[in-house]
Amino acid sequence: MRRVTPAGPVRLLAVPTAVITGAVLLLTGCGSDSDGRAELSVRAAYIPQPVSDTMAAGFLTIVNKGGTQDELTSVTSTAAGSVTLHETVGSSMEEVTSLDVPAHGQLVFKSGGNHLMFEKLKSKPVQGGTVTVELHFAASDPVEVEMPVESATYNPKTGH
Repeated sequence: MRRVTPAGPVRLLAVPTAVITGAVLLLTGCGSDSDGRAELSVRAAYIPQPVSDTMAAGFLTIVNKGGTQDELTSVTSTAAGSVTLHETVGSSMEEVTSLDVPAHGQLVFKSGGNHLMFEKLKSKPVQGGTVTVELHFAASDPVEVEMPVESATYNPKTGH
């Protein structure tokens, strides 16, 4: 993160407040966006304990605090033969090769919406365990996430 410091004394009395506010907003935006990178983090990750021995779904939210959009291009896990990205639009679900993570926004994977599909499971995830995944992006470094395995009826809004 770049820090911007004044080169010399600053006299604020002669400068209208609106100009100062605008300059502060401009410098704040430049400080976080000037390096042209996304700032990614993950929250609310979980896998409901699957009923199938071969497939499971996964949910999480990727938060981008940066000023540049990125793209989730793939997910890998030693727990499954493959992990695929699925997009839900209306009532239609389809596998996709990537999903956008908007600048100053988030990409949400939730029940009934976008989700991860763990296929060819090497062992069935059990409630109380964790599954490690690695998220791969078009521009950012990979992010490793520990996804707890919750009950099959887990609701992240209530914690049950």
